[in-house]
Amino acid sequence: MSIFSFGFMQRALVAGLLVGLVCAVLSVYIVLRRMAFVGHGIGHASFGGVALGVLAGVNTTFMALVFCTVTAVAIGLVSQRKRVSEDSAIGIFLVAAMALGVLFISLKKTFVDVEGFLFGNILAVSHSDIVFIIVITVIVLGLVSLFFKELFYFSFDEEMAAVSGIPVTFIRFMLLILIALTVVVAIKVVGVILVSALLVIPAVCATQLTLDFKAVMGISILGGLIANFLGLLLSYYLNAPSGATIVLVLFGLFILSYGFRGARERLQSR
Repeated sequence: MSIFSFGFMQRALVAGLLVGLVCAVLSVYIVLRRMAFVGHGIGHASFGGVALGVLAGVNTTFMALVFCTVTAVAIGLVSQRKRVSEDSAIGIFLVAAMALGVLFISLKKTFVDVEGFLFGNILAVSHSDIVFIIVITVIVLGLVSLFFKELFYFSFDEEMAAVSGIPVTFIRFMLLILIALTVVVAIKVVGVILVSALLVIPAVCATQLTLDFKAVMGISILGGLIANFLGLLLSYYLNAPSGATIVLVLFGLFILSYGFRGARERLQSR
């Protein structure tokens, strides 16, 4: 544990735990709503914002935030009209944003190292990044707590939620925007390519162990925190990319939870 005497490791630990927490919370709603592809699409859309920031010489995090939010709202608007399915809308905006990213990078005319954006570099998190991550974490967790009941009903049965008087349109767009905000902070840790793993795997692991909503939320959070902590340690000692090790630890947790469920079902069938 002496490695956490270094400032960069302290910042990496704080960033990893906060991102693991907020991603695990939203992961529950994403999995229940079968929105796994949404996180993937918005994550890839952030590359367009990052590339535009590099081209224009402005803050890349801010541009990624704008791109992700606009993409999330656009996906919601297009799919809401039912003319285009949600997965088709995500696919369209995903490739368009990625293509814009490639175009913007090519227009820069100088070498641009995009590896950190694509695969993450948690060890390079700065003090300003920590402040930004804390602000986004407070916003996301605050809104989830405030609209906990509405999100619960919306996740399980949107039609019944609407009949019950819950503003489902507002809840849908709020959830999309919260995912966009979370994607922006998560790419600091695991990058554009792997960000969807943090938004999907924790809740999937939890649902292998229980179907109780509060228990799923708790286990998802625990899994997200464990994966980020162990992944950070492994990346340091193995001198490996932090984003990849965090995602592989998450994958290991999924294998364990899947195997546990299978063993439990075999015992119950006897």
